[in-house]
Amino acid sequence: MRAMRAEQCSGYAGLTLVDLPKPAVSDGKVLLRMTAAGVTPLEHTILAGQFPLAKAPLVLGSEGSGVVEEGGGTDFPGGARVMFTGPYGVFEDGAYSEWLAVRKESLCLIPEGVDDVSAAGMPVAYLTAQMALTLAGFQAGKTVLAPAIGGSVGNAVTQLARALGAKHAISSTTNPAKATQAKALGFHEVIDTSVEKLGDGVRRLTGGDGADMVIDGVGGAVLSEALGALALGGSLTTLGYAASRTATIDVTHLIWQRASIKSFLLFAQPQAAWADAWNTLVPLLQSGAITPIVAQTFPLAEAADALRYLVEGRPFGRVVLTI
Repeated sequence: MRAMRAEQCSGYAGLTLVDLPKPAVSDGKVLLRMTAAGVTPLEHTILAGQFPLAKAPLVLGSEGSGVVEEGGGTDFPGGARVMFTGPYGVFEDGAYSEWLAVRKESLCLIPEGVDDVSAAGMPVAYLTAQMALTLAGFQAGKTVLAPAIGGSVGNAVTQLARALGAKHAISSTTNPAKATQAKALGFHEVIDTSVEKLGDGVRRLTGGDGADMVIDGVGGAVLSEALGALALGGSLTTLGYAASRTATIDVTHLIWQRASIKSFLLFAQPQAAWADAWNTLVPLLQSGAITPIVAQTFPLAEAADALRYLVEGRPFGRVVLTI
C-alpha cells in the first residue's frame, strides 16, 4: 500500500511516498480502507523535529475517514463509513496511508449526508472544541471568545458555542479578507484586529461585559490580549501555540477579574469524555448546526505541499488529503 512516511524529522524533504505492507487486523482493531486524512499543525511540528516523542520513520496523520474492511463487528460492519482520531501518526503509523488498523474506541460512524472529506477534517478540532468548552463550564447564555476564525479550533469552537446557545460566539482574524469571508459564511461576531484591538472588539460586542471564557489555540500576543477581554470570574483555556509558545501576561487581568487560566490536551482526556463529546457532536453535524469548512484538498502524494499550504498559506478552513 502507498503511504506518506516521515523518513526523518528534518522538514518537508523528510516526507516520502513509500510502499508498505497492508496492516493485519488484531484484537480490538478495525481495518479501514482510508478515503481521506486531515492535515493538522501537529504533523508539521513532528516533521520539523519539534515533537521528540514521535520517532521516525513514521507514517503521519492523526485523523481521517475511511470504510470498514474487516474487524468492526456489529458496531462497525463492513462497508460502514467512519471517522477517527487518536495516537495515530504520533506514537504509531497514521492516516496518510491507503489502509490503517484503528482501535474500535477511536471510531465514530459518519452521519448520512456528511462526505468523507469533511468528516476527515472534523475529529481533532471539534472534539477539542467540545471537551474544552465542557471543562470550562460552558452553558447556554455564556459568551465565548475563540480567536482565529480561519483556524480549525477557533472555527470549531465558534460554531459549536453558537449551536449550543452561546449569548455571543466571538472570534477574530488579523486578515481583512478573512473577516469578509467569515461574514459571508455567517460569522457575524468576528473582530478584525487589523483595525481594532481584540479586547476593544470583545467589549464592543458584549456591551462592556467581556467574555465568560476564552478557548485559545493561538498563544503568543493573542493569549495576552484575550486574557484582558475576560468578564468577571472568566477563564482562559490554552491548548495551542499557532502564533508562539511564549506569551507575556498582565497578572492584574487575573487578579482584578478574579479569572483563571487552565490548559487542555485532547489525548489526555478520559475515554468517557470522548464518548460524551461524540454524542453531542454527531447530532449537530447531522443537522447542519456545525459544518466543517474545507479550504483545500490535495492527493496523498502531495502531502508535503498540503502541510506547506496549511502552515504558510494559513487558509480559512481545513486542509485534507484525498486517498
